[in-house]
Amino acid sequence: DAKNLIRFFPKTKLSKLNKKNQNLKWIVKKSRTDLKASVDELIHKISIDGKLSQLKDKHFGHLDRLKSQDIAAFLKKIDTTLPKYQNDFEQAGLFYKVDWRLIAALGYQESHWNPQAVSRTGVKGLMMLTIPTSNRLGVKNRLNARENIYAATNYIKILKSSLPKKILEPDRTWMALASYNVGHGHVEDARILAERFNLNPNHWVSIRKTLPLLSRKKYHSTVKRGYARGGEAVALVESVRNYYEIITNNGPN
Repeated sequence: DAKNLIRFFPKTKLSKLNKKNQNLKWIVKKSRTDLKASVDELIHKISIDGKLSQLKDKHFGHLDRLKSQDIAAFLKKIDTTLPKYQNDFEQAGLFYKVDWRLIAALGYQESHWNPQAVSRTGVKGLMMLTIPTSNRLGVKNRLNARENIYAATNYIKILKSSLPKKILEPDRTWMALASYNVGHGHVEDARILAERFNLNPNHWVSIRKTLPLLSRKKYHSTVKRGYARGGEAVALVESVRNYYEIITNNGPN
């Protein structure tokens, strides 16, 4: 989608772009029937084993989540607000061996980098930590930005390590982000539903389909942890993926 070019080229004028979606095709010379056969075989193979769906999700699955104005506002915040907390993000990422830009993207999604943020449900701080999570991680003051960032970074590391080893990157990170929002148990329930639908429970492209089902009684009544707003977790992951890519391509070094 042409509008997503501004994620990498923020000064691009959308009015000058073709806004219609473009189909991607492989072009092979008519004389290269052998090459065409190989391409057809490859596409058939990755369609069956799920790799094609993974590739589509990796490059296009999250692009429609943000609107142009959301991206513009985020780019501005990178210049005006991120520098205040970048050192804390970097140090926490270095300490826990987690990409600081991912945590920064999550922090923006959670509070727009507002250390005084408080929700109606009682989560607080720049990373919007709950009381149970804060207690578990030893947080004394949820409104302290540095403490909040370190705790959230540690929590993401814990969530990633709690997933089965057969879940590989980047699916592992996306499931950890979903767990940050909805809880590890509900992600496991979504993986169970994925197996019931003959989907690969180790691929995020499968879990993004089954997590929203946990808000429907027909499905959440059949799993261990019950009801969950799984659609919100999917939305968070898609937004964070966008913000992460934008920071990576447009943010400070």
